[in-house]
Amino acid sequence: MENRNRKVNRVVLVGTGAVGCSYAYSMINQGVAEELVLIDVNEAKAEGEAMDLNHGIPFAPSPINVWSGSYQDCATADLIVITAGLAQKPGETRLQLVEKNTKIFKEIVKNIMASGFDGIFLVATNPVDILTYVTWKESGLPKERVIGSGTVLDSARLRFQLGKHFNMDTRNVHAYIIGEHGDTELPVWSRASVGVERLEELAASNGELHKDSLEQIFVNVRDAAYHIIDRKGATFYGIGMSLVRITKAILNNENCILTVSSYLDGQYGQQDVFIGVPAVINRGGIREVLEIQLNEKETEQFNHSVKVLKETMKPVL
Repeated sequence: MENRNRKVNRVVLVGTGAVGCSYAYSMINQGVAEELVLIDVNEAKAEGEAMDLNHGIPFAPSPINVWSGSYQDCATADLIVITAGLAQKPGETRLQLVEKNTKIFKEIVKNIMASGFDGIFLVATNPVDILTYVTWKESGLPKERVIGSGTVLDSARLRFQLGKHFNMDTRNVHAYIIGEHGDTELPVWSRASVGVERLEELAASNGELHKDSLEQIFVNVRDAAYHIIDRKGATFYGIGMSLVRITKAILNNENCILTVSSYLDGQYGQQDVFIGVPAVINRGGIREVLEIQLNEKETEQFNHSVKVLKETMKPVL
């Protein structure tokens, strides 16, 4: 007999563009939640995507109920993932999107909160750090329960590039990009390692790995979105899978470390800003922000990233 009191994990996705649908597709293939609701301003598009995704469920690793819904479905959601908004155009920076997408986000969050939602927000739309701040302000939820995708994808790109460079499984590469998800982000070389070996030690012992090649690896990571947008118009698979990774950390109460966009309240000497830093993620959202020791150059770069974000936020907040 069915236990009608059993709690199921409901995730609501707002925005069924390329990023949202990549997330939904990955969610189904990885069997992360039991309910997935799709919401879009274009209701027919959301309906079509739900229909298409449902036809693949017989091949999914576990059952999932997928449907196109409305903001009323947010009332009992555990997690709301927002990918809605205008996309980055060729030659346009993430920060140039701020004014357009801030307006859109204020309306979305207002509608969600009117449903009585009391779960966790996960924001992916760019500029993600600023829109995460907007979501926090508009929702009135505790800062721990508003999370941006931050530099999770950037860190994955860095791990991929370093894995290629060393011919090593990228899952054994441990390296972080922190700061703004954008042009002022920075690699934390002082804390990077390949397996059990610190990157700085490898740099000293490996003639091929010198300052210039490390710098080129970082430039490739920082500018990856521009190269992809030039070639195919948008990036969506990588961010879709990054969002699923964060979702799993939340719903499975993992207490894992990811470089999400988190609210700083004195950490790294900074206040009142959401920015990509290592944080412990669990069922409550952000359990804690990890304040790693940065060297002098990294500290200077991080402070610059915060400054750029704050200056960009001023006109819209």
